[in-house]
Amino acid sequence: MTSLFTPYPLRSLTIPNRIWMAAMCQYSAAPEGEAIGAATDWHFAHLAARASGGTGLIITEATAVSPEGRISPYDLGIWNDTQVAAFQRITAFLKTQGTVAGIQLAHAGRKASTERTWVDHGRQIAPDELYGWTPVGPSALPFDAASTVPEELTTDRIAQIVEEFATAAERALAAGFEVAEIHGAHGYLIHQFLSPYSNHRTDAYGGSFEGRTRFALEVVDAVRAVWPKELPVFFRISATEWLAENPEDGREGWTADDTVRFAKELQVRGVDLMDITTGGNVPDAKIVEGPSYQVPFGERVRNETGMPVAAVGLITEPAQAQEIITSGQADAVLLARGLLRNPYWARRAAEELGGQVSSPVQYHRA
Repeated sequence: MTSLFTPYPLRSLTIPNRIWMAAMCQYSAAPEGEAIGAATDWHFAHLAARASGGTGLIITEATAVSPEGRISPYDLGIWNDTQVAAFQRITAFLKTQGTVAGIQLAHAGRKASTERTWVDHGRQIAPDELYGWTPVGPSALPFDAASTVPEELTTDRIAQIVEEFATAAERALAAGFEVAEIHGAHGYLIHQFLSPYSNHRTDAYGGSFEGRTRFALEVVDAVRAVWPKELPVFFRISATEWLAENPEDGREGWTADDTVRFAKELQVRGVDLMDITTGGNVPDAKIVEGPSYQVPFGERVRNETGMPVAAVGLITEPAQAQEIITSGQADAVLLARGLLRNPYWARRAAEELGGQVSSPVQYHRA
């Protein structure tokens, strides 16, 4: 029986277990200077602890492919060689623990230029404020009434961003990462293009399903073209914006049906696994939360397409995670806040469920 502790093969990799760490922003990089966007001692300690705790795969926080693609001025980036060198120290240590290192390649689009979440509730920083800039998007539509109106991207600039994703993937490989995840969720740039709620374009990048998915598929093709065939590519998606689930709302958004259809497109382009979350693009969406509340969306994709999926969404207890895997709802679980609370969550799960994860030899006597 497949369990949390069963190794998971993907292309040439074997991830040692199904307990994986989701990308979680730390907002702790330098906002300017030579070390802008580079990982620090905080990032090393943060990620190293989870690797020592037995986590099978660690995906770094959303890592921007360009300065304007950062969510905040304090985000990590992968657009220069200084950033590559800073990551190399981290990926080398993760490998000593048997943990696979993954990176989430991202562009925040219209949700860029924000404060850290613990400062003014993460409000958007205006272009004329310190460290602020004008965000970009598929259309000149702000995220909400308090947000900056983004600059609508030209087709030339779209092509440039596609190339930035590809260049970032090449740098990520040089930095020692073995999994590349493309961030198409939570209302960031790729998601903004996918959704009719935020994409009001009338050119080839808007309108129909084919138009709205064009940018995402161009990014996937560009990343897959430079990423080694023997290494996997993931795609993170918000399976729904929670508008279709609330028909009285009356607004059109990205739906679970769209996600299933899109998954088939990703499969033929060499995407190996979908990391399935929800929401993030509609600020006032009515979301019904509860334990494992996002798992059914991934289960549907897995059942209807055969695409491997990783589950997220208030997965907090080992028995809960084990049930998701053993019942075939997902191929792995991606933990977020649970791993912030306890970097040794995987070892706790092994103790409770009778499984086994790697543990540093220095800790064996404990």
